[in-house]
Amino acid sequence: MSIDIESRICRATGAQRCELGAVIEQLWSGYGVIQKATLYAENVTPVVVKHIDLSQPHANRHQWQGPVSHQRKIKSYTVEVEFYRSFSHRCGPEARVPSVLGASPLEKGEGWVIVLEDLDAAGFGGRRSKVKTNDIRYCLQWLANFHATFLHDSAIGLWEVGTYWHLATRPDELNAMTDDRLRRSAKAIDEQLQGCSFQTLVHGDAKLANFCFSNHPQSSDLSSEPKVAAVDFQYVGRGCGMKDVVYFLTSCLNDEQCEQQHQALLDCYFQYFQVAAANRIGIEPLKELEEQWRSMFAIAWADFNRFLNGWSPGHWKLTPFSQRLTSEALKRLEV
Repeated sequence: MSIDIESRICRATGAQRCELGAVIEQLWSGYGVIQKATLYAENVTPVVVKHIDLSQPHANRHQWQGPVSHQRKIKSYTVEVEFYRSFSHRCGPEARVPSVLGASPLEKGEGWVIVLEDLDAAGFGGRRSKVKTNDIRYCLQWLANFHATFLHDSAIGLWEVGTYWHLATRPDELNAMTDDRLRRSAKAIDEQLQGCSFQTLVHGDAKLANFCFSNHPQSSDLSSEPKVAAVDFQYVGRGCGMKDVVYFLTSCLNDEQCEQQHQALLDCYFQYFQVAAANRIGIEPLKELEEQWRSMFAIAWADFNRFLNGWSPGHWKLTPFSQRLTSEALKRLEV
């Protein structure tokens, strides 16, 4: 298998030879691996290879499996390849993503071999399991720039609606929900988010683990060098930017921190967005966007809460603050 993968890497990149290195991590639900590799061409180039195996369905740690789940995985990797091929070049240094060197499909639609720039070698070798305030700001800055870059994009070839928890792709989880009121409101919540007149591309899985931090000393100065890069674009598609912001905050803050910091961090995000979008839309549309997206913050939180309630009803992210925001959203929707 490794020989076949190596030959595909060479064909995709034009390298004369390559050597597979250490496995970085297993893909979700056992759908393949991400590992280091070295290309031997004009120069010795370190790369990261994402070997995706779609030959058979796999269950995740919560034992969700079946044809709907498997088809969602298949599409997610097709979307990721399309993002890297057709969209990633539009991301500037403020929304840094790895460049793609090649993507080779396996026979019979059984997977992909995607060859990407090694972000560690590019100076983004930092990973975080715990964050400081500036770390959060760096990621919010990335999100603001990403959202500004793709404002009003048609998302052709990507998910029509971004995020891995989107209602239309999660019928099994919807049926498993224990919160009847939230289940009844699921469609109304989704319609609110899709009804936003300001749509962009959302990353769709913007958790802390998908951000790579710069190795260099950093400051919160907007004009300084890029501070983070992001990876894993399986669920990128159209949506309200608050979906990414909400999901990111749930990935790195506990209940008390969310309660105390969410307003200040929202202000921080929109400060970055104003700078990033200054030359893209006028002052009045920018004010309108901020007002609209701020009003969607609780709605977006309720949307993610809806998914968790069906997928893993005892999940640690189903906190009192999360439940309070969800209740506020439902009250606004009069559900």
